[in-house]
Amino acid sequence: MTLPRLLTSALAFAFAVASPALAEDTIIIDGSSTVYPITKLAGKAYEKETNDQVKVNVSFSGTTGGFRKFVKGEIDIADASRPILKEEINAAKANGVEYVEIAIAYDALTIAINPKNEWLNSITTSELKKLWEPNAQGNITKWNQINPNWPDEEISLLGAGTDSGTYDYFAEVIVGGKNLRQDYLGSEDDVVIVDGIASNPNALGFLPYSYVFEAKEKIKPIAVSHDLDAKTGQALKGEPIMPSTKAVYQGIYSPLGRPLFLYVNAKSYEEKPYLASFLNFFMENASSFIHEAHYLPLSEVAYKKAQRHLKTKKTGTRFNGEPVTGLADYNIFTLQPK
Repeated sequence: MTLPRLLTSALAFAFAVASPALAEDTIIIDGSSTVYPITKLAGKAYEKETNDQVKVNVSFSGTTGGFRKFVKGEIDIADASRPILKEEINAAKANGVEYVEIAIAYDALTIAINPKNEWLNSITTSELKKLWEPNAQGNITKWNQINPNWPDEEISLLGAGTDSGTYDYFAEVIVGGKNLRQDYLGSEDDVVIVDGIASNPNALGFLPYSYVFEAKEKIKPIAVSHDLDAKTGQALKGEPIMPSTKAVYQGIYSPLGRPLFLYVNAKSYEEKPYLASFLNFFMENASSFIHEAHYLPLSEVAYKKAQRHLKTKKTGTRFNGEPVTGLADYNIFTLQPK
């Protein structure tokens, strides 16, 4: 990947006052494993840009786990695969933590199976609901209980752990609530999910598209038909749609197309010139990092708008702290943070 050279005024200032302490300048990022590949690439590139005078430490503990740290002021940036929720907003306010919300990319949340499964090419959202709702725990254990045309074989289920924003999003759009059945292998580490699917011919899991793309020799994505609105119970007439750039941009990979976010601690941004510099560098090169991580970039206008929101400390969230789905279906940038 070739990146344009960028030396912002903040970075120039940091170098101008360089001292031995500069090597201690560190940016701390934690949260979503979905967003992790993007911020990890950006962090590595920025360390190279600054000749390692600024360190970017990127970890993942899941969106919810990252927000737990973020609302206490323990990290500079929270990676998130869902918007911040009301209880997290209240905790941040109680701790005096203000934040700038940045939509960074789109993901096609993917249903994947083992490549040895040659009989399943698509699944409906009503079948997924029947498989993943809490009442299915201990009761729906074989493929033919979902569809009589499917084999009488035990299903091995895998997916995001409960500290993951992917868990929250999947539960909301597929089950229509906050919880999934719990008798499955759940992890905030998507590589664990990939390996679990790859090791069992009867496995099915859900995970971010980036990890499916990277493991395309080991696991197989399948098409999803949106035939049921899980929140309202309304029957729909969705056609099987494979996860793809075109499907997400057109809003037809519903309801599994979703935006991804960064949440920036406003105090850190104001007090640390190198954090401001890193975020400018990130926004200038966002499309490159996102393409390399196998996600879908937003428009350049969106990244310019994010830079303006950072400069003017446009704090708050666009989404009122409520679970929101279908965000890939309309222009989220018409909403203003508050």
